[in-house]
Amino acid sequence: MTKTDTKSDTARSSRTPGKKTSAAASRPARRATSAKAETPYHHGALRDALLEAAERVLERDGLAGLTLRAVAREAGVSHAAPTHHFGDLTGLLSELAAVGFRQFNAAMAASCNAATTPLEAALARPKAYVAYAQAHPGMYGIMFRTERLDYSRPSLHEAAEASFAGLANAIGMMRQEQISGDALTLNQGAAIARAWSMVHGFTTLLLDGRLADILGRLPEGTTAERLLEAMLTAPISGKLPGP
Repeated sequence: MTKTDTKSDTARSSRTPGKKTSAAASRPARRATSAKAETPYHHGALRDALLEAAERVLERDGLAGLTLRAVAREAGVSHAAPTHHFGDLTGLLSELAAVGFRQFNAAMAASCNAATTPLEAALARPKAYVAYAQAHPGMYGIMFRTERLDYSRPSLHEAAEASFAGLANAIGMMRQEQISGDALTLNQGAAIARAWSMVHGFTTLLLDGRLADILGRLPEGTTAERLLEAMLTAPISGKLPGP
């Protein structure tokens, strides 16, 4: 074989399809190793996964740590995903508060269903109210941060209305009368506001640690739940203070 033939064979071998295929196959492999691995979600499942991630971030890092980027990192998706589903942080917080109200409402209903006596039924809802707040302080806190929420979002409006309806029904049962959420008498409104103010105020003081001093002065072993029971069952005097 001549030198010319050897050079021609070498040139042909350098242009064989096999070498091109091998080089092309190696390039996607390099790109694949450099790409960030993200969790695949169905479109609907991604929204739920983002809300679950937001709840974890909220309970772990507080409201200050709850950002769209933090939620995306927690869910293992792109930073654009929360914006696509919720628009902005207010949208995310509003949808998260709706989740909180639904959880809250379910806890209230379950507690009432488990009651076996009239007294248990009367105490069940307030106890469940406090128990939910203790178990989910972050979610409970955002549910009542009206300035951070958009109540024009249907999911939040409906969940909050369902929560109020549950409270109104509970007060109606105690008063042995039907209470409509659309129109209240003054006495009905006062009864609802009194019950809500008492339990919400108690819960806020408890979460803030402001009841520790009172609990420390009570007989040993007295729990916050027992203190709440005593508040709720204590007779209300109708006598006005005199001069």
